[in-house]
Amino acid sequence: MAMLPTRRSGQHPALIDPTREFEDIYDRMGQLMNFAFSNLGLGAPGRVIDMPWAPPADVSETDDAYVIHVELPGVRRDEINVEMRDREVVISGEVKEQEEEKGGQRRRSSRRTGRFEYRAYLPGDINPDGVNAQLSDGILTVRVPKSEAAKPHRIEVTGS
Repeated sequence: MAMLPTRRSGQHPALIDPTREFEDIYDRMGQLMNFAFSNLGLGAPGRVIDMPWAPPADVSETDDAYVIHVELPGVRRDEINVEMRDREVVISGEVKEQEEEKGGQRRRSSRRTGRFEYRAYLPGDINPDGVNAQLSDGILTVRVPKSEAAKPHRIEVTGS
């Protein structure tokens, strides 16, 4: 009999946000599809489609912004493209394959090379003019501020 996978977070089912669960499933399926089809020759005869792979990333939310951390070790900032398309953040670029040392022969490599693309659809209204991206120690941090309407506001209670 097959066993269903258990929840890693250990949260009580009543505390789970279904929207975030579906977004997580969507992201995982995209990564699975990228992995499964990244090296298949699915194009016209004699032509191979180079499908991008998705780097590991975390998306978090604060009261005033969405923050995305993407692992891109060995990638220079001029090799990364960050775009906002409505409420979707698209991070893309290419990891070049390192050249062999003279007289050396590669025995094994588990590094991913080629084109990469990470997409995250943000659930709330954003301020696209305030988006910034910073690369430090192989981690790209993209901060997308929320619009004033999307930020939490304290409501004064009146009456007796």
